[in-house]
Amino acid sequence: MSRLSDERVTSLHGAGGELMGKLLAERILPAFRLRRAGPIGLDELDDGAVIELPPGQVVVTTDNHAVKPFFFPGGDIGKLAVCGTANDLAVMGAQPVAITMALLLEEGFSLADLEAILTSAARELADLGLPLVAGDTKVMGRGELDGIVINTTGVGVAERAISDAGLAVGDAILVTGTVGDHGMALLAAREGFHLQTELTSDVAPLWPLLAPVLAAGGITAMKDPTRGGLAAALNEMARKARVGIEVRENAIPIRPEAQALSDLLGISPLEVACEGRAVIAVTADHAETVLSLLHAHPQGKEARIIGRAIPDYPGRVVLNTGIGGRRFLEMPVGDPVPRIC
Repeated sequence: MSRLSDERVTSLHGAGGELMGKLLAERILPAFRLRRAGPIGLDELDDGAVIELPPGQVVVTTDNHAVKPFFFPGGDIGKLAVCGTANDLAVMGAQPVAITMALLLEEGFSLADLEAILTSAARELADLGLPLVAGDTKVMGRGELDGIVINTTGVGVAERAISDAGLAVGDAILVTGTVGDHGMALLAAREGFHLQTELTSDVAPLWPLLAPVLAAGGITAMKDPTRGGLAAALNEMARKARVGIEVRENAIPIRPEAQALSDLLGISPLEVACEGRAVIAVTADHAETVLSLLHAHPQGKEARIIGRAIPDYPGRVVLNTGIGGRRFLEMPVGDPVPRIC
């Protein structure tokens, strides 16, 4: 085998022959340390998987991940792919029970980087007790793809699935931590900003944080503020539920370093993606209980009640500013930081 194929992805790695089998056997599958005791499918290299689902509603989600750079402070594309899909299930009230992963690789992509990415993804799966049940790998020619794209599909089970449209007038609105961290950390890494304090992505799985909250009851809607950030999440919830949302700007937790970079670049931290946060709507009588449960988890130390659902301005978000004024917090036209997830 040539030196190139030992270190880099080649077109033959995607051709279904010996080199592809070697890529799977030596580089991809070992990262997940698959055992025969797991679900039938991926470890057998069958065309499908058999998984046992507990009683409840089945929730399915899928996503493509094309973040740039592939490695960033606090994470990488592998960790992001697993957490992003698991979190889409979690905010619907579903415990993740299985995941699939498909890799699109550009010819010439570093195999060492691929191993690091897959090892990171496997670590997140292990922490969640989440089996990888199916997968696929394709290789594209040079210039046909920017390095790597990962598709993940997640399956979860919920006793009662939660829609982000369930918001009702009087509900309290909470956010589980500081906002804008992921997008600002990525932007700083991508552009090579040398900051006194390094920004770190918030990418993390939400299910361990949200499971006790769901058990406490009172949750009417949830959403993870990814692309478009908190502003997009709140506007989507308000539009779907046809209610207004009133938010106190001073109550929104933002790290000083994220705010400083936002001010420097003229980008609102409210419009920048988070990858380990949830926006939660909860009945007023359960709000303090939910907040206490969030604070009890290391990932929820910065959780805050930031607003409430109101009958006025249905479908709109009203921001009470720090200087005593009021303005609409509009739906972002687009993500100010592309290739964010």
